[in-house]
Amino acid sequence: MQRMAKIDIVGAIAVVAVLALAPVVAGSNYLTGVLTVCVIYGIWAASWDFMSGLTGRENFGHALFIGAGAYTAGFLATIWFANPWYSLPASVVIAVAFSLIVGFPTLRLRGPYFALAMLSAAAILQRLCLIFWEQTGGEEGLYGLDPLMSSPLHYYWFVLAVLVVTVAILLVLAHSHWGLLLRAIRGDEATCQAAGINVTFYKIASLAISAAFAGLGGALYAHYQLQVSPPLFSVIVSITIIIMVYVGGIGSIRGAALAAILLTLLTEMLL
Repeated sequence: MQRMAKIDIVGAIAVVAVLALAPVVAGSNYLTGVLTVCVIYGIWAASWDFMSGLTGRENFGHALFIGAGAYTAGFLATIWFANPWYSLPASVVIAVAFSLIVGFPTLRLRGPYFALAMLSAAAILQRLCLIFWEQTGGEEGLYGLDPLMSSPLHYYWFVLAVLVVTVAILLVLAHSHWGLLLRAIRGDEATCQAAGINVTFYKIASLAISAAFAGLGGALYAHYQLQVSPPLFSVIVSITIIIMVYVGGIGSIRGAALAAILLTLLTEMLL
């Protein structure tokens, strides 16, 4: 087991090194931009996998937290003209708030109803962005966000560092007592409740952690695109992330992140 752990660490370092050096070796701003989007998708996939991969409660509305984080950055930039760096912690707070508001009533549902409820919540937020177009910009969204860094390469390295920290934190939690309980809930929720485990608390807390990193990724995406729009709440975004996680291996977290990077890169190359 220790040997396998060392191999995983060496492999992870090698992958991060390749990702960090690829745009430098290629000397292409286009590749830097593509890899930035790839890494952000990696953050979203890892965050989805932590909650849904470990508990087995599939979240079809992960775009809700991504859009919440992105629009938080958009509102701070275009309405309050705040320092763009403030949007990162603010997006985490808002995404967590949405997870608590939606999670308390929906995580008590069984079967496919949680997935459908989350899907509906994301669709409602997308529709509200269109209804309140004077505040949200409607279909065109919000424009004029400031970049976090002037150099695209430096921003890419920053986003890559955020991905590494995200995956590391989620892996530590997944292999801790917390992760063991989440897997137990996936295996037999009724038995966990009978054993005195507060199943609702662990599910809501894991959803909040998942939402926090998704919202952070949403803000990073907004400051890369320098705009936000309603399609960030769309079901296409959520389904794309779920597909990436299944390709990388559900419950693996690092596999989900790597698959997200590879699939996003392949999609761009095939266009």
